[in-house]
Amino acid sequence: MEPFRFTPRDRLVRAWQNSMELTRDFEGYSGELDDEELSKVFAEFAEEEAVHAAKLRELIRRYEQNE
Repeated sequence: MEPFRFTPRDRLVRAWQNSMELTRDFEGYSGELDDEELSKVFAEFAEEEAVHAAKLRELIRRYEQNE
């Protein structure tokens, strides 16, 4: 029996899911902290992670078009 292998699309989807989860987490952290500096850092992290998520989603779309 051949071992299960993840496809490149599987890896892209998992990375996109992780990135989306981090975006939500960082947004939540930024809104619930009283420390203004930490809140700002988490808000910046959320924005940066959202960019990563958008890039990953675009790669998934391109990958699916080429299948």
